[in-house]
Amino acid sequence: MSTRASDDVFDRPGRPTLALIAAEAGVSPATVSKVLNGRTDVAAETRRRVEELLRTHNYPGPGGSRRARRSGLIDLVINGLDSPWAIEIMRGVEAECAERGIGMVVSQVGDHDARPPSWQNVAVQHHSDGVILVTSRMAPHQREQLERAGVGLVLVDPVNLPDGDVASVGATNWAGGLAATEHLVGLGHRRIAVIGGPADMLCTQARVDGYRSALERAGIAVDRDLVRYGDFRHEGGFERTRELLALPDPPTAVFAGSDQQAMGAYQAARLAGLRVPEDLSVVGFDDLPACQWMSPPLTTVRQPLEEMGRVAARTLLQLLDGRRPLTPRVELATELRVRGSTAPPRPSDAPERR
Repeated sequence: MSTRASDDVFDRPGRPTLALIAAEAGVSPATVSKVLNGRTDVAAETRRRVEELLRTHNYPGPGGSRRARRSGLIDLVINGLDSPWAIEIMRGVEAECAERGIGMVVSQVGDHDARPPSWQNVAVQHHSDGVILVTSRMAPHQREQLERAGVGLVLVDPVNLPDGDVASVGATNWAGGLAATEHLVGLGHRRIAVIGGPADMLCTQARVDGYRSALERAGIAVDRDLVRYGDFRHEGGFERTRELLALPDPPTAVFAGSDQQAMGAYQAARLAGLRVPEDLSVVGFDDLPACQWMSPPLTTVRQPLEEMGRVAARTLLQLLDGRRPLTPRVELATELRVRGSTAPPRPSDAPERR
């Protein structure tokens, strides 16, 4: 017995099936499913035609069905899982998710770039409700795919400046750079070096700008030879400090853009026969748990990493509930923690450093 078209194109009263949409668009049901799920492997004209038919038939549009059935799962996409900094962020996200009964999937990208390009496909395919992207560059097409699929997005310390309406969480990096440098100026240092992270990162630029502002306020000219950029890791701090100490007029203090770089500066000073802080004062940035156990304990700028992770997760869950944040950019306060790695410079008539 034949079946009327009106019987097989609706899976329940009033709702057309994917088969009907596919037939009218001249594509396969699988292609319609890809459009609904925000997949990128569909030609632009085909996508436009399918989306128009979905609207015509009042079919729940791209992402619509997902918003109606939350999976209770979010993705944390983070650059460098081997970093203690990343662990603190992850700890905060996990704690907030656990309190809300939300599952978390963690994946890693490299070189501050959200690659491979399929990472967002993975989030879409396993029906993630949202993504928290940490210290990575967000490409426009990746954001568009997540939007089409109804997947929420929050950035933590993005590499590049996000669109104005994308929610992001960070710290007061400029104020932190200012406080670190003012502390060294207040001790009497005038030859103060800075070792930032990668030069293209927003947080690096803000911290170095804070350093420059502190010197300018104190009437100290910024010496370009004392401004260096690393990778936020031990190796970068070690190599840049070695270069600085080899200058004809080396610095008496170093502001490292991360605690890991500060650890590298310690090692470079030791190999040069210098003592911290007697011969070289060092300030870090982050306040990782290991700082208080270093020898000497590290003076550093605390950014509330675990709280940043919590706020990012909280913001994402609010977005998924349809609540927009009061401001798309949240910056949590930094705080200078003075310990044993900073001291006044040697008097000018003191014996030369070893």
